[in-house]
Amino acid sequence: MNSANTRKSEPNRHKNHLLFPWLDGLALLAWGSLLLKYTLTGQYKLLIHPNYYGLVLTSSIILIALGIIKIKLILTRTHQKNSEHLALFPPGFSSSLLICVAIAGLVIPPKILTSQSAMKTGVRDIPLTRSQPQAFGRTTKPEERSLIEWIRTINAYPEPDAYKGQLAKVSGFVLHLEELPDNYLMLSRFVITCCAVDAYPIGIPVKLETSRKTYPPDTWLEIQGEMNAETLPVKERVDAKTTINKRSVVLAAKSIESIPTPRDPYSYQ
Repeated sequence: MNSANTRKSEPNRHKNHLLFPWLDGLALLAWGSLLLKYTLTGQYKLLIHPNYYGLVLTSSIILIALGIIKIKLILTRTHQKNSEHLALFPPGFSSSLLICVAIAGLVIPPKILTSQSAMKTGVRDIPLTRSQPQAFGRTTKPEERSLIEWIRTINAYPEPDAYKGQLAKVSGFVLHLEELPDNYLMLSRFVITCCAVDAYPIGIPVKLETSRKTYPPDTWLEIQGEMNAETLPVKERVDAKTTINKRSVVLAAKSIESIPTPRDPYSYQ
């Protein structure tokens, strides 16, 4: 009886051993296609710094080439000796899992970080190199500075009253900080140094003529106005229960326009 069952299981085992190499090749093709899609559509910039464009593109080409080579070897191989080896997971499990994850990545686009993430990490200052302060001081007009350029400039020259009257036109997403009065919001962006895991939010307080409830969190705005200096309550840490009063640069909004989420919503350090 046992010998009969063994003979019946042999064909199924043989079919499985023929299938597993195909799964390896398909996994390579699937991940190569996923990386290539991210590269061609620009979605890779939602996950890593643009400086890694060449690395992602090269990796996608290599994976696709390896997948094609693997499948060609399977098609030309006439005999394959079955070998048993100790494995933590069943044969074909890892390749099947890789294929499923790659397919999910092809179907579901990566999500951008939101105000919820910013509230958890807290708005931070941008680390500066020695060459950055002089570069921004000489070459960028106030009304032409992006949000990240404004933050860099203020961090380099932390004298709020020195920016009074300077014009600004910046864009970012809305962040509501509970310590700020109701007619203030934080206009923010995430900054990526290497990848989305190390992304951190930066922002500048915006003074409104109405309640900030008019602009829900995560709404993208383009704001034109004039820089001013005011004393505002701020938290020294994200988990701090008390606030301190700090002299800050504030953008007094003159014109506010809702805009679509940009194709490249992050700034890069």
